Amino acid sequence: MNTITAAITAVGAYVPDFVLTNKVLETMVDTNDEWITTRTGIKERRILKDADKGTSYLAIKAAQDLIAKANIDPLDIDMIIMATATPDMMVASTGVFVATEIGATNAFAYDLQAACSSFLYGMSTAAAYVQSGRYKKVLLIGADKMSSIVDYTDRATCIIFGDGAGAVLFEPNYEGLGLQDEYLRSDGVGRDFLKIPAGGSLIPPSEETVKNRQHNIMQDGKTVFKYAVTNMADASELILQRNNLTNQDVDFLVPHQANKRIIDATAGRLELDDSKVLVNIERYGNTTSGTLPLVLADFEHKLKKGDNVIFAAFGGGFTWGSIYLKWAYDKN
Repeated sequence: MNTITAAITAVGAYVPDFVLTNKVLETMVDTNDEWITTRTGIKERRILKDADKGTSYLAIKAAQDLIAKANIDPLDIDMIIMATATPDMMVASTGVFVATEIGATNAFAYDLQAACSSFLYGMSTAAAYVQSGRYKKVLLIGADKMSSIVDYTDRATCIIFGDGAGAVLFEPNYEGLGLQDEYLRSDGVGRDFLKIPAGGSLIPPSEETVKNRQHNIMQDGKTVFKYAVTNMADASELILQRNNLTNQDVDFLVPHQANKRIIDATAGRLELDDSKVLVNIERYGNTTSGTLPLVLADFEHKLKKGDNVIFAAFGGGFTWGSIYLKWAYDKN
């Protein structure tokens, strides 16, 4: 029997229509376009304005885009992994609702939360299910409605985040394509530097926590930046060394889109030419779990069968890592 590898065979994406530009943010908080662009590389981000729509809406749209483009029957999907840091609600899994809404009623589903590394961790998980031989079609969705947890009076965070979703389909491959290697890590020291303080079991919701804005994302930017630059670059470099790859062997780097300076530092460590670094942060900002699949959707036309693609991410907690994947198809 041939060895099974797990390959991405289809990509889908969705971003809301409303565009929140740096110019608009200038009217909301004490900031300006030049400051934001210089420090983050972000020019605009998409916002889901509908108060009655949550992360599931973004995820459903991205999944439906993939299903339509790949022309697959939702009933053939075996399982769905929902990578998100902003589920619709506690306890009731967002992924389960998404599966039902897209007609994937033969699939089981669950949520996976590792902050900005959620999709990267989800790639590892989805691939493992496929490689086990038990599942043929695993849909991995990365989606976040970050606007629901951002304090738009906090100029340190409101300039960074946007809403969006992407999805990929993992299927068995017998040509040696797909996920080749992974290096995933975490360190609980990050718990105090990037978090939403209240709303969990440690500090349950109360009138006081709402009044104190403790249900919004808070971060120590300098500390997070330092850890992100070091760990994303280290993980990516290790993946190359472990697989005897040089910068010439790498066709594309798909980095988490949190900050252009972090992306540049990672690419610099690998000595990659700018043409090999896929970046769309200027249009979407940091969509957390949505960044990696949104990059794939935007640059799918560039990816060729057999391409060596390196993924890298860093998230709150702290969580981080890198994945080496051989691309499995040419877009028609």
